[in-house]
Amino acid sequence: MTLQAPSPLRRRTVLMAGVAGAAAVAAGSAIAQSGKGKVVKILVGFPPGQATDIVARLMADQMQGVTGDNYIVDNKPGQGGSIGLGQLAKSPNDGSVMMLAHMSAIATNPHMYKSVPYDSNKDFSAVGLVGDLPFVLVCHPSMPFTDVRGLIEYAKANPGKLTNASSGNGTVSHLAMEDFKRRTGVDIVHIPYKGSAPGLTDVVAGNVSLALETAAGVQSFVQVGKLRALGAGTTQRLGGVLNVPTLQEQGIANFNAVTWLMLLYPAGTPRDIVKGTYAAMTKAMKTTAIEERLRAVGALPRYSNSPEEADALIRSEFTHWGEIVRRSGTKLD
Repeated sequence: MTLQAPSPLRRRTVLMAGVAGAAAVAAGSAIAQSGKGKVVKILVGFPPGQATDIVARLMADQMQGVTGDNYIVDNKPGQGGSIGLGQLAKSPNDGSVMMLAHMSAIATNPHMYKSVPYDSNKDFSAVGLVGDLPFVLVCHPSMPFTDVRGLIEYAKANPGKLTNASSGNGTVSHLAMEDFKRRTGVDIVHIPYKGSAPGLTDVVAGNVSLALETAAGVQSFVQVGKLRALGAGTTQRLGGVLNVPTLQEQGIANFNAVTWLMLLYPAGTPRDIVKGTYAAMTKAMKTTAIEERLRAVGALPRYSNSPEEADALIRSEFTHWGEIVRRSGTKLD
């Protein structure tokens, strides 16, 4: 499946890529210092075949062509990506180990689990964003509303009647939906599943009213009319069969249901290595062909303007999602 981004989103991507490209030129000498032919391990906190793993392998292939180094993807699944981050925190900070990290592992897991083996704000040095995995609010076609405003009106008139599936307690699909309910003052019953697929299956069957899930997961169902798309959790419309107004357009100010992927090093990694990797990553990934391959796995290309900007995003997202977790009352062992 390919997410066709509309022209506003593509223009934004091109502009951001252009800024990143300028930084890449400035950091070109750092690439030259990266040590041609060295082995670099890329940790992934999920099993092979999932979106993060697929993006990591694509990035590894592309970066090898830029730097000449050998990038090896090493899967460390468990605790929603936190097992891998814990290993990264204890790894050498000499540029030999990095991680393509999922937003949840950095920004939500530390607030939900009793303990994680790292400090998100101290143990990592960000290289930059690689892409977003956007979420879309969908419902069964039999529901008597066609947009978010209609959903809110119906839910307020029928408290507790609607249900929403999530891919599990503490996931973005759960927490973002809890944030939606709090902001809009609606009573919708949460039904957690073990993964997005079984939850969406029940929404398609009409057993559950709606779900907030990844664009990649819902697109095929929307295309054949088995699900109705109500709104996108992004700042820009997605285009294609999912070209519906965003939740922000429909009155939910600053609502963001997107999980991002970011390349990280352990804290203390020399800045010339960080900047060189940033330059190599942006040069490797910001091509039309690679961006289309990202969209094919449900990711929207997104680049940081600098490693410093990526570091700042970690801090702000940690605070943002921590508040959402606190309000939801979610705690996991």
